[in-house]
Amino acid sequence: MDVFQREYNGMKKQIDATFSDVFASGNFVLGKQVDAFEKEFASYLGVDHVIGVANGMDALLIGLMAKGIGPGDEVITTPLSMVATTLAITFLGAKPVFVDIDEYFHLDTNLVEKAITKRTKAILPVHLYGQSVDMTALLKIARIHHLFICEDSCQGHGASWKEKKLGAIGLLGAFSFYPTKNLGCYGDGGAIATNNKYLADKCRKIRNYGRSARYTHQYQGLNSRLDELQAGFLRVKLRKLDQKNKTYQKYAKLYSDLLAGIGDIRIPTIREGASHIYHQYVIRTRKRNVLLSYLNKHSIPALIHYPIPIHKQPCYPAYHRLSFPNTERACKEILSLPIHASMTVDEIVYIAKMVKQFFLSV
Repeated sequence: MDVFQREYNGMKKQIDATFSDVFASGNFVLGKQVDAFEKEFASYLGVDHVIGVANGMDALLIGLMAKGIGPGDEVITTPLSMVATTLAITFLGAKPVFVDIDEYFHLDTNLVEKAITKRTKAILPVHLYGQSVDMTALLKIARIHHLFICEDSCQGHGASWKEKKLGAIGLLGAFSFYPTKNLGCYGDGGAIATNNKYLADKCRKIRNYGRSARYTHQYQGLNSRLDELQAGFLRVKLRKLDQKNKTYQKYAKLYSDLLAGIGDIRIPTIREGASHIYHQYVIRTRKRNVLLSYLNKHSIPALIHYPIPIHKQPCYPAYHRLSFPNTERACKEILSLPIHASMTVDEIVYIAKMVKQFFLSV
């Protein structure tokens, strides 16, 4: 099921032309392709500024750096995410303060205020699997307590909360363009979105060694620059993103229709006020492990996103004593079924059939 090859074949002419244009230009770092993509993605999101960086974790890291997050500061976040969300906090010497998840696998906004202390500086929600956190509730909390929000939108390309694109709602939004994303490049890539000109300028400097002028470095920065090739590929793919997301939504509905009432499966639900672009189609079942083995045995590449909550990861021993029951229960039950715009209806139907066949056999 080589969905990446299928996707490339569908836009081969544009991708190959971009490759040739970049090589002909002789400019491979921070050139016209990056500049054009930043403007086009900013327009798509409805923000004033987009800053291309090397990957999604760097987008989070640079955004937090730009706001001065460091040792002694606390950032409220979720224990159910790719570990990069928390790594961005701890790399700066700050402390992640975890809050358990709600029924949508997101930071439970009803628990956030209890986690705020005098050291809290920010809230870092994750729009996990392609659907929005309750941003209305979170914005209210942030406003009352004078905190800023940095959205981890690495799985939310094109999704929205009450008609506003994810990544454009908080002070900062972070995106990953890893190849599996709904908007993915052919390697690593990332971006920061903001309406704040000062922060945008600071992020642009930090991504390029903190440089304010040639051989002059205003900040202790990073080498984290989106390259010209990836920016060019992203420009091609951005034009197709909305249509691609509609295909994801079509396939998700088909899955949900076919799996309704099968075994103990809980299919994804959509939060009121949110759109869902199904970066992952995640079901829940207490028979997750045996179902996963069954599907893999039949060459169906189902996966778990994510089997180990962040507070239980080996790299964070200081947090192992903490307990977040909803997160820990979810990590034992969640299963991502294959979904991609380059799949076919027949493939979705076949996978659902095999899931049903499993439950009939147990």
